[in-house]
Amino acid sequence: MTIGQLYRSVRDRFRVAGLPTPDLDARLLVSAALGLPLSDLVFREHEDAAPEAVRLAEAYAQKRLEGMPVGRILGEREFYGRRFLLNPATLEPRPDTETLIDAVLERCTADEAPVMCDIGTGTGAIAVTLLAELPRSRMIAVDLSEQALECAAGNAALHGVGDRLLTVRADYTSALRPEGGFDWVVSNPPYIRTAVLAELSREVIQHDPKLALDGGEDGLTAYVRILTDAEKLLRPGGRIALEIGFDQGADLKKQLRHHGFVEIEIIKDLSGNDRVVVARRP
Repeated sequence: MTIGQLYRSVRDRFRVAGLPTPDLDARLLVSAALGLPLSDLVFREHEDAAPEAVRLAEAYAQKRLEGMPVGRILGEREFYGRRFLLNPATLEPRPDTETLIDAVLERCTADEAPVMCDIGTGTGAIAVTLLAELPRSRMIAVDLSEQALECAAGNAALHGVGDRLLTVRADYTSALRPEGGFDWVVSNPPYIRTAVLAELSREVIQHDPKLALDGGEDGLTAYVRILTDAEKLLRPGGRIALEIGFDQGADLKKQLRHHGFVEIEIIKDLSGNDRVVVARRP
């Protein structure tokens, strides 16, 4: 079997199964099985695929057809142009979260050295990306899961920013002292209403940790916990940036005003949905 035949075989099965992105999924899985860059699926399509690579690609394809996301199959996911390792305690970083990265970077200058805190860091995608993009910054990454913190630390080391990242196991901000003097508090907290969890796709329900999804009855539980402490953690003039659900902008504005924040902005993602809220402590 040639490389091109292997790719088309997997792609066609994904199309028949009605997967949302069959061509992309097939390219990612087959190239990983072959150990080749994506472009080589085209440039080397007439070459024979090694039998062991074919077997691995078939195994990957079967897992995908059974509902396992590509990132879970490969154990990694790209975010902001970087490779992030995953484990069972972490969500897959999603493209929508890149809106939060952009929001922070647009409000920082290259010569700044901000002290930042990422609440519920998971893979560390937000923390590590900001450290990489802001080479003078420092970050505390907080998570309740020790396994998630191990993943974040590994990703920080992978991208050469481990010396500027401190991981802390805690429930939200409970381990951080008030008047912490942070320039930024950032978070992509769980914000899905408990009643809605059962309506999510099987890929999410079966493979993403519930702890990172369930935002309580109204979807705001995590935000209330974070905002209650954020006004104490931030220095005067410090900012907060939170990823939000598409219908939570108005609620978050009210919460932020209640906690004394000003200059509240709701930022949309590339699909035109509300995705990030940014505000400043006076």
